[in-house]
Amino acid sequence: MTAKKFVAYYRVSTRKQGASGLGLEAQRAAVEGYLNGGSWKIVAEFTEVESGRRSDRPALEEALSAARVHHAALVVAKVDRLTRSVAFLSKLLEAGVDVRFADLPSIEGPTGRFMLQQMASVAELEAGLISSRTKAALAAAKARGKRLGGHRGVKLSEQSQAAGRAAQAARAKQRATDLAPLLLQLKTEGITSAGGIARALTERGIPTARGGNKWSALQVLRVTERAGGVV
Repeated sequence: MTAKKFVAYYRVSTRKQGASGLGLEAQRAAVEGYLNGGSWKIVAEFTEVESGRRSDRPALEEALSAARVHHAALVVAKVDRLTRSVAFLSKLLEAGVDVRFADLPSIEGPTGRFMLQQMASVAELEAGLISSRTKAALAAAKARGKRLGGHRGVKLSEQSQAAGRAAQAARAKQRATDLAPLLLQLKTEGITSAGGIARALTERGIPTARGGNKWSALQVLRVTERAGGVV
């Protein structure tokens, strides 16, 4: 049975707490308790010393990147350890990572995403009210005879296809960006050929973009090209 992969993220509010381990050990214990009894593996751990009100968290960005690289879930001890900002939760929803909370063990997968969406919807309420007022103003302008927008001759199917291609390209670019630090590390270790990198990624258990467990030289070349020619 293949072990489920997790990336653990811990946050403390002060550098004193970070140095002393106060709060940090409790979070580790909570995560270990949540994972207990299953086939699991923590592939990486990240600790942030930052205020919960700030959204620029480099350790969290690294944790999300590692989760994407390993196709792992991000696990945190408590919801409030992640963020108290619903606006930031909205950003997290777009990260493409499954998030787990040790204090809410039944919240995962689609249910967990729904919970985050509901929390984020609180912040969207005011934006929605503003949008309603804007639509009312546009309707009033249209009633006065002012032309607003209109069909530009592009078929909906063409627009959908273009949007799909753009989304796929964005995902591929994000994947390459996430892998770039590892590719650079392999290069410093003397592994520079596409075939050698493919073998190294396979040996380290890094899944391919589609979840495969074996890399090819061609896949490596495509990733490095998107990453800006790291190799």
